[in-house]
Amino acid sequence: ARALVGRPRVLLLDEPLGALDLKLREQMQVELKAIQRDVGITFVFVTHDQEEALTMSDRIAVFRQGRIEQTGTPAEIYERPATPFVAGFVGISNLLGGDAAERVVGSSGTYSIRPEKIRVLKESATPDEPEHSTATGTVAEVFYLGDATRFLVELDAGGSLTVLRQNLETSSEDVAACRGARVRLLWHDHHTFRVPEAQ
Repeated sequence: ARALVGRPRVLLLDEPLGALDLKLREQMQVELKAIQRDVGITFVFVTHDQEEALTMSDRIAVFRQGRIEQTGTPAEIYERPATPFVAGFVGISNLLGGDAAERVVGSSGTYSIRPEKIRVLKESATPDEPEHSTATGTVAEVFYLGDATRFLVELDAGGSLTVLRQNLETSSEDVAACRGARVRLLWHDHHTFRVPEAQ
């Protein structure tokens, strides 16, 4: 409030919510966005919380060792990372490369597939969906998050993929039983993003 009195053109907020518990932090995110819209001042918001960066920003700069790796809108940073570092740093990302990429994607390079874009099916499923990629594997670990479940699937082709599935009709007991299960993963081809190699 004291900083706003002088009506600066830019206001630096250096991890302003870092010491708050989750519920209060989420409330303050809403409050800060409302204040920024009301006063019309550019806020430079520094945070190490990637989800908070996506939530609070109109434009993001991702730094690595003091240098900018990528700038863009939250959607650009999340959906089209410019480097493998950005893909792994912002949110949870699956990076497929080497032989695993050759077998799953069909070409060499490094590819990013976001966990929420992948569906988990029974291994025996034979989906007839054009322009989709598929891979089989074994569920190595299950993380129940309340509203969603995160699966770590070790692929037969090599490497692993993390999958995020909403718990629309399942309980913690249901998903715990998935550990060790054989599954087929399915996702649309346009969700396989080729990540440019770091310069």
